[in-house]
Amino acid sequence: MKKLIAVLILAVMPVLSFAADHGFELDKVDIDLADKAALQDGARTFVNYCMGCHGAKFQRYERVADDLGVPHELMLEKMVFTGAKIGDHMNSAMRPDDAKAWFGAAPPDLTLVARVRGNDWLYTYLRTFYEDTSRPLGSNNKVFPNVGMPNVLVGLQGNQVIGCKQVQSVVDGKRQFDPLTGSPLTHEACDQLTIEPNSGTLTPEQFDEKIKNLVTFLAYSANPVKLESQRIGTYVLLYLAFFFVFAYLLKREYWKDVH
Repeated sequence: MKKLIAVLILAVMPVLSFAADHGFELDKVDIDLADKAALQDGARTFVNYCMGCHGAKFQRYERVADDLGVPHELMLEKMVFTGAKIGDHMNSAMRPDDAKAWFGAAPPDLTLVARVRGNDWLYTYLRTFYEDTSRPLGSNNKVFPNVGMPNVLVGLQGNQVIGCKQVQSVVDGKRQFDPLTGSPLTHEACDQLTIEPNSGTLTPEQFDEKIKNLVTFLAYSANPVKLESQRIGTYVLLYLAFFFVFAYLLKREYWKDVH
């Protein structure tokens, strides 16, 4: 019994640590794993901006190319920068020794990050980096405070800073209004993120779409067979429903003379 309790505690600990990892309200993102265009754009962003430090060592270039509908030749030309072959794993271009010297520890592999963190966490995290000159790499993050990762997407998003601005007052999830005039009640909040105008190559809407596509690719990477599993599961449920009808009729035929 004690061993069972210990196993349950160990199983729950990662969930508790994840729940305590952030107190920041996450933005919701609705991804579509069947959207090949989004997956392809997310894969491009991943290999261009993430694989310099991170890898996806449980994925192969060939599998990704086939699943995303990318010809092997195009995959090698546009998405492989390390001299790897089409059948190789998607390893980071950074050597572990260099990573440890530069960052103190090797950046984590991202193959399963969407399964561990969740899509909403990734979507919010990648959009909430901000300038922080007190940090060694010059940036910080609202979801993951004091993160050791630089803001590699700053060129796309622009320079995001944290400061004060007027926001509508909210109490218990409800927006507050002046009872006499009906106008919104506001207060000054000094933890708001704003992007410096014309400091990035993408508009805020384009950047959000870019990050959504990246999260879509990471969600696919964490479970490449999810759509196939869902398709097979549908057929299994239909078979069971069909079988149940005949099983019920057979049972009724056998038992009709018992009473």
